[in-house]
Amino acid sequence: MDGAGRLARSLRSLGPQADLKAAAIGAVVLLRERLGLRARVRAKRVIDREPPHRLILWLERYLPNRAGVALTVLMLLGSASLGVVKGGHVDEFVGALSDTRNALANSAGFRITEVAINGRKQLSQDEVLAIGGVNGRSSLLFLDAATVRDKLKTNPWISDAAILKLYPGRLQIDIVERTAFALWQQDGRLSVIAEDGAVLEPYMSRRFISLPLVVGKGAADKARDFLALLDRYPQVRSVTKAAIYVGERRWNLRLKDGLDIRLPEHDVGNALALLSKLDKEDRLFSRDIVVVDMRLPDRLTVLLSEDAAKAREELFKDKKTKKKAGDAA
Repeated sequence: MDGAGRLARSLRSLGPQADLKAAAIGAVVLLRERLGLRARVRAKRVIDREPPHRLILWLERYLPNRAGVALTVLMLLGSASLGVVKGGHVDEFVGALSDTRNALANSAGFRITEVAINGRKQLSQDEVLAIGGVNGRSSLLFLDAATVRDKLKTNPWISDAAILKLYPGRLQIDIVERTAFALWQQDGRLSVIAEDGAVLEPYMSRRFISLPLVVGKGAADKARDFLALLDRYPQVRSVTKAAIYVGERRWNLRLKDGLDIRLPEHDVGNALALLSKLDKEDRLFSRDIVVVDMRLPDRLTVLLSEDAAKAREELFKDKKTKKKAGDAA
């Protein structure tokens, strides 16, 4: 009816307008795409950072590739070294490195397979090798001959040494040993000494029992000269048990039968010559005396033993008694 007709006209009148509007919008979009006028998208803001330090820029520019890795490794090695030193493991670390190095050299054919030691008398082969620091792990390639020689010379028995390395595996050691010269007693300790007074070892072996005995402070250094002088008078030397250095100035002799002879500080040779003469002519050393004092240059004083002194006293008493009896008669 009328309402239906009016409605039909209204719908027919809106249709063309909507179509025109849609067409216009599409045209505008196509035009923008043709002209490149796209909608601008707002860019996200980048976080602002401070520029790097000049030193960092210089390092990044001039340091070679992988330098950072190398520096890191060096820092780690430095830290490990500091830990070794702080922990007191330096000797162990050095020993481990030395053993590793020697093991590599031994595997390459430089193992010490033969050792020749010349000149030894008092020391055994094992003692010489131990003193020199040569053991089963040592290799000839890395053996320091100068170090071995210095170690050997620290032993008082060895006065000199020579080391010869004969590749690939032979080691020769030539040593010069000191000679045991005398026994030295001081403060109750008895030692074996060389001619120059060097203490070789404590006296423990009876093979040194025949050596002359010197006693007292400083006696070791003076023994060579005095014993050489004493050897010139075999009559005295043969009965001497010990030479005693008194006050680091002069000598006394203790004979085997207990007789003490007090020698002067000077002209010792003349005193020994007089002693030798008195024993030959008057059998001085066989007399019943305990001390012969020669310290004064113009006289010789003897001290009788206790028994001899009593006998002498009794003899004088008898003489006095007989003399009084003769006077009374």
